[in-house]
Parts: sequence; C-alpha cells; structure tokens
Amino acid sequence: MFLSVLPALAKDAPPLQVLDFPATGTPVLRFTFSKFKPLERGGALHGYVTDMMAQNLTDKPIVGAQFSLFLYDKNKVRVGEDVFSLDQVGPRETVKLQTTVVASGAPASVSVQQATKAVKTVALTVNSVPQGAQLKVDGEDAGETPKIVKLELGKHTLSFSKEGFAPGNYPMDIGADDVSGGSVSYELGTAAFDSIELRDGSVLTGDLVSIAGMDVVIHVAGSVQHIDRNKIKRVLFTHREPPTPNLPPVAAPNP
Repeated sequence: MFLSVLPALAKDAPPLQVLDFPATGTPVLRFTFSKFKPLERGGALHGYVTDMMAQNLTDKPIVGAQFSLFLYDKNKVRVGEDVFSLDQVGPRETVKLQTTVVASGAPASVSVQQATKAVKTVALTVNSVPQGAQLKVDGEDAGETPKIVKLELGKHTLSFSKEGFAPGNYPMDIGADDVSGGSVSYELGTAAFDSIELRDGSVLTGDLVSIAGMDVVIHVAGSVQHIDRNKIKRVLFTHREPPTPNLPPVAAPNP
C-alpha cells in the first residue's frame, strides 16, 4: 500500500463508491474508491488494484487509525478484504492510497470499518504493608494483597483498605513503554486500633486493656474478651495521645 498527499480529490474517471465514516452521525472521514483494476489471473483467486482517497473532514489531525476494507460482488457477497492505516493526516487534508487486494470475485462495492486493535495490558504485582488489604482497581474489587493485576494504558487508581487501618489510594499511570513484571507496595495509614496476632494466624483488632499474669483483656467490637497469653504471638500497638486529666476548673481569685 502506498500513501501520498494530494491537494484535492482526483477528477479523473467517475469513482466506484464514496463512503463517509462513520456512516451515522457526524462524518470524520470521506473515502473515495476508484474502480478495481484486475491483475493477472492466478487460479480461483484474482488480484485487483485500486486507488482510494481519504479526506479528513475535521479540524483535528488524525494521528493513527486502522481500518478494515471489505469487498463485495454485484450480489452483495463478500469476496475479499484488506487492512489499511491512516497516520498524520492533517485537518481538512486529503491523502491518496493504492492497495492490491486478492478476491474470489469481481468487486462491485466496498465497505469500511474501523479495525479493533488489541488492547495492551501491563501485569503488575500489588502489595501492601501490612498484607491482606482489600484492593480495588478503579473502584472494582480485585481481591486481597499481594495480588497480580493487569492494567491497560492510562491513569488508574489503586485503593487499599484493611480493618483497623486508615484506607488509602495510590495513583498509577501506565505508559506505552511500560512492561509487565513491575511491582508497587503501599503502606496503609496508622492503625486505628491495636492489632493482636494469635498463634493460629488470626488477627484481632481492638484496644488492649490489660495484661495480668496469663490473662490478656482486649476490648473488641464493643465487647471484652479474655485471651490466654500463650495464644498470642505478638501485639502491635497503635499510637495514642495520653488522656487529658479531668480536673475541676481553677477558680478565679477573689479581688
């Protein structure tokens, strides 16, 4: 396929077909196809060559677009197809393309559809401190950390939440040059409660009230629990300000 820039549409032979794209709504491009000229025959399939014009109808440049070209015979049966691209077409500019297509019959009409490009994704390992946080990607649940997620190009928001910790968001911007295999780790905010990790792997979040001998008293979800000290693996205390003494107001001195 060859591409050249022309100042206007060719005014030679009458065109085979003129198409506006998209077919509904405000058109962005206008395609003008010349009649398909047959090449040397080669068995059941035949080669055809055609000149086509692509006119940008907007005031914005077309940076890159790919299209599928479908060929039909006089009975509206598809007999061939091709793919062509437009790139760097200026506002109101017209370009000429020449393409050769193999078809199983004589083309009598054409149609154009925008080709769907494969969406690039980047695999990313997402972790948190502590682990086991609920992860959301752009508002959608993605499971618990650590987690491997696939992100498309563009801006994203990773949201983290875990009981007993302040939630948080982490902005991500995936560029065209980014590759899979990267990682990100987000440290959750200061814990709102003490974390008591038991030896069986479970974690309680609440307020540790006291430790008396082998008895550990914890205030969890509005109730008081007594736990054997030997069942506790470790305790992570949250930072708290000391309580303000409830002292009576100072009386003003008598004059």
